[in-house]
Amino acid sequence: MRDKAAVILCLVLISAFDGSAAPPNSVIKTGVVTISVEQQYEAVLPGGESALAIHFELEKDWHFYASAETAPGGMNLKIKPPAEKPVNFSEPIFPPSHLYFDKSLNKKLEVFSDRFIVYLPFSVGQSADTKVTAKIGIEGAVCSDIQCRMPNFGYLSVELKIDKNAIMGEPKFVLPEAVETGAAGGRLFLDERLSYPIWFALGLALIAGLSLNIMPCVWPVLPLVVLRLVGQAKKGKGKTITMGLAFCVGILLFFASLAAANIVLQLLYGTALQWGDQFRNPVFVTIMALLMVVLALFMFDVFTITLPASVTGKSSGQGYVGTVGMGFLAAILSTPCSFGILAAAFAWAQGQPLLPATVAIMFIGVGMSVPYLILTLIPGLLEKLPRPGRWMELFKQTVGFILLGIAAWMITVVPQAKRAEVLYFAVVLAFCVWMWGGWVSYNTKALRKWFVRLIAVALAVVAGWGLLKPAEKLIDWQGYDGALIDSALSQNRPVLVKFTADWCLSCKTVDKWVYSRKDIASLIKKKGVLAIKADTTAKDYPATQALKNIYKEPGVPVSMYFTPGETEPLRWRDKRFGDELKALLEELPSQ
Repeated sequence: MRDKAAVILCLVLISAFDGSAAPPNSVIKTGVVTISVEQQYEAVLPGGESALAIHFELEKDWHFYASAETAPGGMNLKIKPPAEKPVNFSEPIFPPSHLYFDKSLNKKLEVFSDRFIVYLPFSVGQSADTKVTAKIGIEGAVCSDIQCRMPNFGYLSVELKIDKNAIMGEPKFVLPEAVETGAAGGRLFLDERLSYPIWFALGLALIAGLSLNIMPCVWPVLPLVVLRLVGQAKKGKGKTITMGLAFCVGILLFFASLAAANIVLQLLYGTALQWGDQFRNPVFVTIMALLMVVLALFMFDVFTITLPASVTGKSSGQGYVGTVGMGFLAAILSTPCSFGILAAAFAWAQGQPLLPATVAIMFIGVGMSVPYLILTLIPGLLEKLPRPGRWMELFKQTVGFILLGIAAWMITVVPQAKRAEVLYFAVVLAFCVWMWGGWVSYNTKALRKWFVRLIAVALAVVAGWGLLKPAEKLIDWQGYDGALIDSALSQNRPVLVKFTADWCLSCKTVDKWVYSRKDIASLIKKKGVLAIKADTTAKDYPATQALKNIYKEPGVPVSMYFTPGETEPLRWRDKRFGDELKALLEELPSQ
């Protein structure tokens, strides 16, 4: 989508000329969002106050724009209270928004996503004693990375009972505290996480840091750290203390980097470090998932880590630089497994001035460093650690499976278009790591060792380039929508529909042999053909139902070309119909 603002403007114009109005509903459902309403009290006394809670539940990867200032076309989410008397509605109270990077607009926007609630307070007149049907208007564009929709929500209907005998006992929900101005044009309720007292927030940060030491992602480094400390303990208490402090410094350097990033973002860009934003970056998630696979292989002893001289202390550098680096690495590895813990601590820090925010972030690092600091100050505790044995090997292998589970979860977060490629590359990478560590030994001649490892690296690089390189977006695919197809055909615009699924390997072959051809993509754009990607990955997807019930096709892949005025589409069920499609497109007049 090259210009999402223009698309939304077109949707607005279409809806403005649409004479039909959706009827009132107690629950509104579209293809990507479900909206329902809940009353604070079943009945309200005359002169009393109550509220409605409007629940929004969006499908994954869809969002409403929150800010009227930054929303393309000004199409942010709007709640229009009814004007029925004797009920007087106040301004809606919106939840805090979060930042979303819109690739088509190349900037961050404020959005609402997943599940959220908008509150609508109201009061009733002193003499009222009746039933009122409130019709709440809802407007706004619902968007994803590739598509925006402007549904005709109509009205959300709810019957308000005003009764002088009403018993307003325990409310179904408590109205949150609100400030006067909100991102969506109403009021904004305060995030309770930001109301922590500073002593509680710093304690939470300290506990968060302590808990990082039990995260599975950190465990591959811990044996190296403990062995290093044990070795230094034999050389004297002074050496143990200095090396332990060096490891703690490495941990603190990582969190100092995060604090510095938070300062730069607030001073230069007027925003805060959003913990978790990195997990919205497919490149970061992919790298971390592959790192988890490699660390799992280390836990399975597929390869070993040979420490450099700076770490083992055999060089003149006494190993301090390497030990600092190990501390920094341990802090980095903790991040994939600690999203929820760190998010809670960062939530408080982001709402504070720079000094308290920096102290809170550094307290997380202090918490993570405390166990190592205790071990270095009391070296005798190292002797009480369990001695190595069979249990340690089983423990390591168990951690390996946990790391593989974390890697699998991260791969599910990767966008669908690259998910399979990342999974395939993970297998190739595992094979290359096995070559690196298993095809040679300590006694292998240097020339053979480097030859084998060079092949392993080359294979990983070639596979990575072939599988992970960013796919060029040649065709502007729209999501499946039967009404969109009918609308295009009524305007004499041909339609090309690609029925596909994430689990379909043949579909990926069709993409490679047909839809990755630049000549075909250019013709689709030049001839003004509407390109529809009909996703049939799940049974309940609209495209899946249409493929079975409307088009009577048994499965995918299948591509259909709809010609205006024709009752039946032209269908291709094989994988090599590119030349036929190209010839068909060339006959069309240019748009």
